[in-house]
Amino acid sequence: MDATIRTEDAPTPDLAYDVFSRQCPSRGTLEHVTGRWGALTLGALHDGTFRFNELRRRVDGVSEKMLSQTLHALERDGLVHREAQPTNPPRVDYELTPLGREFAQRLMTLVHYMEGRMDDVLVARERYDAERGGR
Repeated sequence: MDATIRTEDAPTPDLAYDVFSRQCPSRGTLEHVTGRWGALTLGALHDGTFRFNELRRRVDGVSEKMLSQTLHALERDGLVHREAQPTNPPRVDYELTPLGREFAQRLMTLVHYMEGRMDDVLVARERYDAERGGR
């Protein structure tokens, strides 16, 4: 099957996928990886294997429902592995797959860069708000 995605407006024969095309399946994965909870979940799992509640505490502010949905989406995309242990009570561990580790490493590069530039961002925000009379 040819994975090339083409639209009437912008054919992209050189790319297997084109995230700028509304029909491209990579858009869903982009959303899963770069959305707030997806990015934070991948970043947390970059640190190792977590049980659900450990992960929920690590990703401060995420609801149980949202974390569950995020983990399902990342698992479906092949980025997270869910390991259910047949114990009583059941134990479920989450960890990155090799593909997920690649995604997370790139994401963490961006996170570290952003954290290192936050002083500049905060100054820019203050300047913007001062020029426009507040937020």
